[in-house]
This record gives sequence, C-alpha cells and structure tokens, in this order.
Amino acid sequence: MSRGDAELPPSEGTNDSEVVISRIVDATRERVWDAMTDPTQLVHWWGPRGFTTTVREMDVKPGGVWIQVMHGPDGVDSPNVSRFLEVVRPERLVYSHGGGRPGDAAVQFESTWTFESLAEGRTRVTIRHVFSSTAERDRVVREYHAIDGGQQTLERLAEFAAPDRAASPGTAST
Repeated sequence: MSRGDAELPPSEGTNDSEVVISRIVDATRERVWDAMTDPTQLVHWWGPRGFTTTVREMDVKPGGVWIQVMHGPDGVDSPNVSRFLEVVRPERLVYSHGGGRPGDAAVQFESTWTFESLAEGRTRVTIRHVFSSTAERDRVVREYHAIDGGQQTLERLAEFAAPDRAASPGTAST
C-alpha cells in the first residue's frame, strides 16, 4: 500500500484497491448534481488545477457514454471514455472509466459518486474509485496523482457550485 516512500492515507470503509475522496460543498445537492451531469457546467471545473476539459459526448443514463479529453498544463491530452452504469438523480452516479495519457498503460476503474444532502443547503460529495488490484490503484495514485487530483477536482467543484456562481455559470463549448 505504498506511494513512493509514503503510505496512502487510510480511508474509512475502503479496501486496498480503492481510493475514496470526500468533500462538503456549500451548495444544494441538486445544484451539485447539475454541475456534475451538465457538460456545459462540467467543463468549468473538471480535473485538477491547471487542467481543462473538452466534452465530446455526455449521455447521463445507464449505458450512456461520456467521452472527454483532459488537457494537462504540460500540453499532454488524455482522452477518456466512461460508460454510465447507474444513474440515480440526484443521489448517485456509477460509471466505468477508461483512459490515460498516450503511450502509458491504460487507466481503468469503476467510479461511484454519491451526493448526500446536508443541513443548510450543503452537500457531501464522495468519490469512490475501485481498481482491479492494489498494484493498479498504487500505480494510478503514483503516476497520475489520483488522490491530490481528486481533492483538487472537488475543490474546483465546490468553487464552481457556490451559490454566488449558480446564477451565471458562464459559457463554454462542449
């Protein structure tokens, strides 16, 4: 369970092939759900800081496909294809993910996003990525900085979904 010389942070209720990241967002569950499932909103916050995203297709329904390219600050484009397995508005999204940087071993996992409504219009967003093995999880954490990247992605979601942004999310092409 190593990432270089450091141990991965323990996550309650996880096993050795999972990464779990959670954050409380100061926005309603419906607002957060829309930010996640509307590609015109998602492009404004998806990915770690410094990344941008182009959504080619996003059909949020069981069996629907989500095709997107993450553009890294280093100029490397990472194409990704996900297939939605479960969609329970506004509570839960489950998808199988495949993608990665050109020339690298593919990254594959199943991702579950849960959206828990909290008091005062807040939402707990939890991401659970399940990999085929501990070694694969460790590789993705080491090579793709999956934990830090996931935390930054949720930070960007929280900033985007904030009530003062909700009225005008801006425009972007998908």
